[in-house]
Amino acid sequence: MVCNPNFSHEKGAFTGAVRTKKGRFELAHKGTIFLDEIGEIPSTTQVILLRVLQNRCFERVGGEKTIEVDVRVIAATNKELKKEIAAGWFREDLYYRLNVVPIHMPPLRERKEDIPLLCDYFLKKFCKELRKEIKGSTPKVMSTLIKHL
Repeated sequence: MVCNPNFSHEKGAFTGAVRTKKGRFELAHKGTIFLDEIGEIPSTTQVILLRVLQNRCFERVGGEKTIEVDVRVIAATNKELKKEIAAGWFREDLYYRLNVVPIHMPPLRERKEDIPLLCDYFLKKFCKELRKEIKGSTPKVMSTLIKHL
């Protein structure tokens, strides 16, 4: 059996499990876990995730002890999950468990006014990291970036 990386396993639970490993939910106890691209997870993992979200507990693979977790879950996807549900690829019950406070973020092509702000942010960030001094971008650069969306 191969353990899903979001969960955990006991030493000796399967070939290669040379030590007990805490999973993401266990590590996030009393905090927040971010599940990126939730629409991509396989159906078997969806079942496990739903069970953890409903019961707020799980057992490590190969373990007998129930581990309780208290986590805030933030999930993101670029897929339209209602279409995925209709196609049979995503569980409706998991969707409603995760979709408590939905935040729709339009794609960047629909909010081009954010491009200068994002450019300024990343320019400052990487200038600091790389110890470079670049004052900003030219209007031509900004125009080119906006046109390419």
